[in-house]
Amino acid sequence: MSLLNSMLFSTILSADSWELFKSSLLPMITGGIKYTIPLTLIAFVVGLLLALLTAMMRISSIRIVRIPAIIYVSAVRGTPLLVQLFIVFYGLPNLDIKIDPFPSAIIAFSLNVGAYASEIIRASILSIPKGQWEAGYTIGMTRTTTLRRIILPQATRVSIPPLSNTFISLVKDTSLASLILVTELFRKAQEIAARTYEFLLLYVEAALLYWVICFLLSLIQEVIERRLEKYAAK
Repeated sequence: MSLLNSMLFSTILSADSWELFKSSLLPMITGGIKYTIPLTLIAFVVGLLLALLTAMMRISSIRIVRIPAIIYVSAVRGTPLLVQLFIVFYGLPNLDIKIDPFPSAIIAFSLNVGAYASEIIRASILSIPKGQWEAGYTIGMTRTTTLRRIILPQATRVSIPPLSNTFISLVKDTSLASLILVTELFRKAQEIAARTYEFLLLYVEAALLYWVICFLLSLIQEVIERRLEKYAAK
């Protein structure tokens, strides 16, 4: 084990490796800024809108509205994200529907986030006591108004922590977009590794960059959660 560790450190810390590490840092960061972060943000926002709609359909008392949402959530949660990505990018062209890599990634990730986040939102809404609904009805509010003014604000506070975790997971999942030729952070690492054959060094470097991004997001999540706790205490 000690021999393996020494070989690993000698590979990573050699002068040539250090120069490669520094020279490949900017292309990876550029890939992250141009593709990884925008892909994450766009897919999460679109996914949240889809999740809210799906959650509303799931809690509806109308069967014909509820069943499509149940099927959608079940289908997405029951299949791998990679398969969904391949269906959108490689499968749809068989139906003469050709979509570029980046939009394909947005569609696949948005659908995936929408299904998982809808369950978080639905559970958050159902966690609000029924007395809150009754209080809204008592003062003359309709179901829609009660949902918008009383239930959703409380459900939002409950759903923030799990939704934050979903967002952080999405950052890591965007690495799968490299398989459909989106030149995001990990794709840049693959391209440089293919030229230099320094796979260990470059993949470790990519992992470190993902870790830094997720670590910073975790710090932001903690700040938001602390503020929400203070608000809840009041």
